Amino acid sequence: MKVYLSDQIKNISLLGSSGSGKTTLAESMLFEGGVVSRRGDVDSKNTVSDYNRVEHEYGYSVFSSVLYTEWLGKKLNFIDCPGADDFINGAITSLNVTDTALMLLNATRGVEVGTQNLFRYTEKYNKPVIFVANQLDHEKANFESTIESVYESFGKKAVLVQYPVNAGPDFNAVVDVLKMKMYQWGPNGGEPQVLDIPDSEKEKADELHNALVESAAENDENLMELFFEKGSLDEEEMRRGIRKGMVARDLFPVFCVSAEKDMGVRRLMEFLGNIVPFVSEMPKPVTKDNVEVAPDADGPASIFVFKTSIEPHLGEVSYFKVMSGKVKEGDDLVNMNRDAKERLSQLYCVAGNNRQKVSELVAGDIGATVKLKETKTNHTLNVKGCNYIFDAIKYPDPKYRIAIKPENEGDEEKLGEILTRIHEEDPTILVEYSKELKQIIVHGQGEFHLNTMKWRIENNDKLNLTFHNPKIPYRETITKQARADYRHKKQSGGAGQFGEVHMVIEPYHEGMPAPTVYKFNGQEFKMSVRGTEEVNLPWGGKLIFCNCIVGGSIDTRFLPAILKGLMEKMEEGPLTGSYARDIRVCVYDGKMHPVDSNEISFKLAGRNAFRTAFKEAGPKILEPVYEVEVRVPGDRMGDVMSDLQGRRAIIEGMSSEKGFEVIKAKVPLKEMNKYSTSLSSITGGRASYTMKYASYEKVPPEVQEQLLAAYESEQNED
Repeated sequence: MKVYLSDQIKNISLLGSSGSGKTTLAESMLFEGGVVSRRGDVDSKNTVSDYNRVEHEYGYSVFSSVLYTEWLGKKLNFIDCPGADDFINGAITSLNVTDTALMLLNATRGVEVGTQNLFRYTEKYNKPVIFVANQLDHEKANFESTIESVYESFGKKAVLVQYPVNAGPDFNAVVDVLKMKMYQWGPNGGEPQVLDIPDSEKEKADELHNALVESAAENDENLMELFFEKGSLDEEEMRRGIRKGMVARDLFPVFCVSAEKDMGVRRLMEFLGNIVPFVSEMPKPVTKDNVEVAPDADGPASIFVFKTSIEPHLGEVSYFKVMSGKVKEGDDLVNMNRDAKERLSQLYCVAGNNRQKVSELVAGDIGATVKLKETKTNHTLNVKGCNYIFDAIKYPDPKYRIAIKPENEGDEEKLGEILTRIHEEDPTILVEYSKELKQIIVHGQGEFHLNTMKWRIENNDKLNLTFHNPKIPYRETITKQARADYRHKKQSGGAGQFGEVHMVIEPYHEGMPAPTVYKFNGQEFKMSVRGTEEVNLPWGGKLIFCNCIVGGSIDTRFLPAILKGLMEKMEEGPLTGSYARDIRVCVYDGKMHPVDSNEISFKLAGRNAFRTAFKEAGPKILEPVYEVEVRVPGDRMGDVMSDLQGRRAIIEGMSSEKGFEVIKAKVPLKEMNKYSTSLSSITGGRASYTMKYASYEKVPPEVQEQLLAAYESEQNED
């Protein structure tokens, strides 16, 4: 395989909802480019892209696949991304290292919620988009409805380059209004006949051609002048205008294919080769130090590892993009994240599970290597003397959580190793070893996401697991002021123990004035604050510890011991054993003994005084509340609202956006258990949501009663 230069390389993401046909299109493009000699299909489980056992089990993509083909003297790198929202990490990773997105549309369904979600990511990363209407040979294909949904969702920037002559089971021809020709295929697809546009289609083709010319001219002043002068543009001028419009995201070309029958694929690839922007024409990536890095083959060698996978017989495979310079087999590079030396012992161009060894890769290209010792996903490797470090790819917050446990307790260490590896392969799977909840909590993008993980562990690693409902990390706090004192006295031969502590506790909030006087049972307790310690608690919230001791009734050397006693009780609230937060404690009096007082005495005195006061201070349970945003089709709005209200949601706003209704609400985490499954059931899989931690809020009285009863029952069982 020849070494391609930066101006011969194009990097493209294959995006689209589940069932839009991305893997099938990839198979046809690799076949047309000669990378594979026979097209596989998803049903036969023999595609280049979906080669993992779990993908064969479920019948669609779980992992993104790096692919390439050669076409018209250029190298086209593709990343085929899963369509399911649960596996969004593939699309986000891909958009970080590619320059253009092919957005596939199922012509029987048009724009789906998955299309909307993925398009928003192309906006975020400012990537050109090409829409591809696929499955035009399906009996329910409706091109007009599909395009209307595109216009409704994305506006008139979507411009037809092609339209089908006969969408449906007899589909075999499209009119191309850039070439102003009709392409017609035999029953096996492949190379088309290029024909003149029939008279019956001439008027429509002319109208769409003019619309395309105008859209192309709008993006270049010189082309606009030519357009006004000549009334049209030639093909090369149109290519230039379309490319500029795509880079500016002012023009989204629309193509037509039947990927399964290999109809329209060659023409699409010709467009990709001729018009899609090269790496060098896109905005330059920026390092952490805000340095722009041009994809210059003569620059210092620098690669960014964007994906890691564990492959049978190969071990760990690191997929990378060459950001600058060129890399050769045997090069020694420095891992900038670990300050470790790495050798690129082998270089590959990758087409799914097919790998071709290459001797060199240049700036802008995508490749893979194996057996790096210290390098993980998101690491930058440079030639010695180069200081580039690229930012880690950022992924959305998790939406689903489950507690996980091996059936055999002796397998916990093995499970830990497997989960570490799985996080490397899929950074949207987060693992939390919760000391507080005494559970291993795995966070992911949805129930199917984590069920897929479970299948992989049980079938690939032969380790059986059980899933449990995760406990909720409740917090405890107080709602009113309370006073208590406690004397710790112990005498049993030898040195004794003595310490007495008097304190007032109250709820804390930011900006509270310093304490001056408290009243309890008609008696005033004046405070003179000698010192304040603010403790930012590891689990959130604060403990404010005020030294209000007058006259030396407690020596200052014992105050840290009192604070230590308080912290011990803050880790074990009296209601449910949950962490406590947001409390101010004023220690104002006490007693000590010249011989028997020591740190342990005052720690125990402080701890017990705090426990007594806490119970008298109107203790309340707090629960984590999340901001939830749901995107739902209008015809399911009422059902989704009712379901949210049944989950104790507080609806904070509603709006419409590109054909979907957007509901914003605050919902307790406890009520979000299995919400992804419920939402999919209510809307037929047409809705999506995001969730983000907002705050801790007091639980309603009836919920507190339930939690107290459950905790008491649990304690009795123990």
